[in-house]
Amino acid sequence: MAEPYIEEVEYLDVLTKTGKKTGVSKPRGDVHRDGDYHKAVHAWIFAESTQELLLQKRADCKDSWPGLWDISSAGHISAGDSSLITAQRELQEELGVILPKDAFELIFVFLEECVTNNGKFINNEYSDVYLVTTLEPIPREAFTLQDTEVSDVKYISFGEYRSHLAEADPKYVPYDVNKQYGLLFDIITKRYKENNEARSLVLQKQLRRYAPVSLTAELTGLGDADKEALILLVRAAMIMDEIFYLQVWHSNPVLREWLKEHANVSQLDNLKWMYYVINKSPWSCLDENEAFLTTADSAVKLLPEATKPITGWKGVQYRAAFPMLKPSGANFYPPDMDKMEFKLWTTGLSLDQQKDAMSFFTVIKRHSQVSWDNHIFDSTHLSEGSTYDLYSILYSQEYHSFLARVSDLLHKAGDLVSSPSLKRLLHSKADAFLSNDYYDSDIAWMELDSKLDVTIGPYETYEDSLFGYKATFEAFIGVRDEKATAQLKLFGDNLQVLEQNLPMDDTYKSKDITAAPIRVVQLLFNAGDVKGPQTIAFNLPNDERIVKDRGTAMVILKNVSEAKFKQILNPIADACIAKEQHELVDFESFFTHTICHECCHGIGPHTITLPDGRKSTVRLELQDLHSALEEAKADIVGLWALNFLIKKHLLPTSLEKSMYVSFLAGCFRSVRFGLEEAHGKGQALQFNWLLEKEAFVFHPNETFSVNFDKVEEAVESLSRTILTIQAKGDKEGASLLLQKYCTMTKPLKVALQKLESIHVPVDIAPIFPVAKSLLE
Repeated sequence: MAEPYIEEVEYLDVLTKTGKKTGVSKPRGDVHRDGDYHKAVHAWIFAESTQELLLQKRADCKDSWPGLWDISSAGHISAGDSSLITAQRELQEELGVILPKDAFELIFVFLEECVTNNGKFINNEYSDVYLVTTLEPIPREAFTLQDTEVSDVKYISFGEYRSHLAEADPKYVPYDVNKQYGLLFDIITKRYKENNEARSLVLQKQLRRYAPVSLTAELTGLGDADKEALILLVRAAMIMDEIFYLQVWHSNPVLREWLKEHANVSQLDNLKWMYYVINKSPWSCLDENEAFLTTADSAVKLLPEATKPITGWKGVQYRAAFPMLKPSGANFYPPDMDKMEFKLWTTGLSLDQQKDAMSFFTVIKRHSQVSWDNHIFDSTHLSEGSTYDLYSILYSQEYHSFLARVSDLLHKAGDLVSSPSLKRLLHSKADAFLSNDYYDSDIAWMELDSKLDVTIGPYETYEDSLFGYKATFEAFIGVRDEKATAQLKLFGDNLQVLEQNLPMDDTYKSKDITAAPIRVVQLLFNAGDVKGPQTIAFNLPNDERIVKDRGTAMVILKNVSEAKFKQILNPIADACIAKEQHELVDFESFFTHTICHECCHGIGPHTITLPDGRKSTVRLELQDLHSALEEAKADIVGLWALNFLIKKHLLPTSLEKSMYVSFLAGCFRSVRFGLEEAHGKGQALQFNWLLEKEAFVFHPNETFSVNFDKVEEAVESLSRTILTIQAKGDKEGASLLLQKYCTMTKPLKVALQKLESIHVPVDIAPIFPVAKSLLE
């Protein structure tokens, strides 16, 4: 006798009223009976050429809105499933359209709360609304309709569809277009009705904020073999760019190629490309990461097999999508993964697996996405005993095709260079790219003593604003400034003294701070994570194991520093600093504080003991707040340290006042990077604290000055506050401090408006003529 057919029950994750997972799942019928909050997806197909949306007609057997016209495709997200895979699967099941993840643009999350079927069907649903942009409408006969779900499809102009909804036409499933769902129509309207001339003017204004500057350096101290190696190093650095584009967002490399190819089509296309080159993504660094491009500007891709074949039709042409809101997890995590999913996954892992998940040098992926992308499940990706969809993959595997090329170039350059320490660095870094173990190569970088200065690899974690775990690839190639380097030995020699005198409880102080080697370099070329505002200096490595064992080393980019002082800080001082203190803004103070800032990354809490006795690190405890607080610490403790060294007669008293006034002018420079960026956030915190403590004075004529009677105490109190939060791993304290002080206060707004009105550049856009001529 045949087995009786038992219908499989679909379970849904139950959410809180605010949309967070509770960890509970229930049968779909029970969820709608009890009015539980749950998740779904809406996937809209929009045809660009005809400005039409695709609608499906719901099958007559559906339990809600039978026989009415509705979203192109929609469905519940089953318990444990991901949003993006659900959107992809629903399109395939309902319409027979198979599209990759880069076709889907998350445009907003929609909350629907309604009751139908005489109170029997309660729908409290959070829906991720995706837009798929095709160039032309998909022919009707190309669809394969799922007869239990869909009875028909049609294209309709988005304006006409909006009217039907606004008039509550009974043939259409109702959505209130005067509330949140109106966003769908607003986004499409803005995207396609925008005036090209107006867009060009906006992009010109955005570009004007960057002053193009040629950065050069003398190669006279280098032999022929070193110059030959330098060419290989520049080529290796350029590959860091390729990896970084991919780390920012999965469709970013395709967007880059498209914009580059079309740069000469029109003035607008040229401006798009120029501004993209500065930001290395469609999000503007100086505008709180607001998108300056949309998916409508993106690359067109052809997919012949997306639907069943139709004679005379080449297939679906779609735009490679990217979201308007910059993804907090960049391309290090699945785009639809949230903190709760990551936490639930890592809780079930072994300690070694947890370390991998939170490592600087791994990417987090989904088995289901890999399976979908390949249409074959590859069991080699499963970690032993894993029942979770997430898994981690080493950078050396994820970026192997790039890193193998870089490794080869570095080995060749290592064979050529004359300096033994540079030789060691290049060979060990070449090996690290393939082994994923950067410890030895980072030690070799710290011990580098060479005319040719090279920093290359995965270092900074700013791009991962979800957790601050994952490192981006970057490269800096320069020539050592021997004279300036020799002058700076003082800071490294006094690092332990500074640590012992830090304004915080003695129990938090480290007894074994290692003096950070400092190298002053004239920059020849940079690449990778060097987008938007340019760094003046960096303090590396970030790996807490090395910081604990060996401290850090720093590189100061003197020609970058000089360019910024001349192009930006001087004009800021002219506009914002009170006349009587204007002459106190000088390059020596600005440059000395930059050095001290970098030194101060190496002191203060790093590896910490929590109140419950557990060992941890500041970065792990503060997560996404770590970068901003660490930048503020290095800045404000840097000022405290300069004052300390002046009092010990180790620095000239001529810095005593000028360091504070130069710092004040520098506040306006950094805040202009935006309050989304770590340095800008940190600077707003310091400025507003010092203003509140009356250490900075805002005058009626809209200029600023330093109150020398109060500034020392204010600097010390903020230093103590930040250092103590870090020492305790106090994320709540960090959050409260940033919430209170990291705001665009009226005095800051006044200063920034003034600088914008007189067109003071916000930063520099470096040009590297030496590297260019070497490659030619």
